[in-house]
Amino acid sequence: MAATAMLNTSCEKVSPQGVLMAGTAVEDRVKMSQLFYKDYLQQSSNNIIVNPYDSKLHGYSFLVGSDSHVTTDPGRMDEMFAIGLENNDLLYCHLGDIADTKPEYYITLDKSIQYAKSNYVQKYYEPNELGRYVRKGDIYDDYGILYEDIKFPFFPVVGNHDLTHNGWALWSNLFHSSFYEFDVICGYDEEGNQICDHFIFLDTASGTLGKLQVDLIEQGVLDGEDYYRYTFIFGHTNIFLPQNMQFASTFPREEAYFLLKQFDKWNASIVFCGHVHKWDEQIFNMVHFVTLDSMSERNSPEAGDYLVRVTVNEDGKLDIEKVHMNYVAKSNSDSDSNS
Repeated sequence: MAATAMLNTSCEKVSPQGVLMAGTAVEDRVKMSQLFYKDYLQQSSNNIIVNPYDSKLHGYSFLVGSDSHVTTDPGRMDEMFAIGLENNDLLYCHLGDIADTKPEYYITLDKSIQYAKSNYVQKYYEPNELGRYVRKGDIYDDYGILYEDIKFPFFPVVGNHDLTHNGWALWSNLFHSSFYEFDVICGYDEEGNQICDHFIFLDTASGTLGKLQVDLIEQGVLDGEDYYRYTFIFGHTNIFLPQNMQFASTFPREEAYFLLKQFDKWNASIVFCGHVHKWDEQIFNMVHFVTLDSMSERNSPEAGDYLVRVTVNEDGKLDIEKVHMNYVAKSNSDSDSNS
């Protein structure tokens, strides 16, 4: 398994000062993200190869969580990463509202991510005599890479709560781009054709794509160039609401129609959303829409099935399942009794 990601953070970077602060409107976010996307993501290899040492077809899985609302307790975020690492999930996706918008909460979040990265590196890499790191099992790499250049495969989208109190400055300082895409390369078929799955991440935090993001989508920025077996789409705001969530926000009708047509063009397999903190599944126009519950211990204080795992099997069949989380935050009375 190999992985790459947008993320390379450290706690001392988490500050609202010294960051390009152009406001939090969707047009501003997309404009900033477009610069990063053009200068970095499109200029580097941002794809993931399931097994770079074997060209045969390979299965993989990925983990999805949503609405973690991290404050001072990263217990559920730590657990999500631990669950994925134990299961050898290829990558992690998060559907917005990742942390409440205070610098100290983003420091907590960043520490959780860095701790998960250290465990990830320990499991999949080993240092060489140069003090650099090589993938375990890679007999061809004698040089290796620096620790800070190892990409931890965590892919979030921005949510509406990530934008309050100048939160975009914090969020973008860690994750840089509010929209992006990449391929998961799974091997080659019997005729030598490469088998790829496509992952698309949209900025839907404001309940609208905005004109610039629509223009970029229409220009094919997120389309990719290859034939895809499956296409998975990730956003925050819902296309469809659970029946008992009548008053929650969704897209304007015209944008919802645009997205539904775009999902059809992309041949979307599953569209993931969060936002409403309520589990829901719907099938529309042969697309599977999945809305996740909040994994935050404050919104969902009891243990429960707050994550989703998607498995693409060796035979190409797709499975989706809920994943249980056990972490329960200590109450004040528990803390007092243990002190």
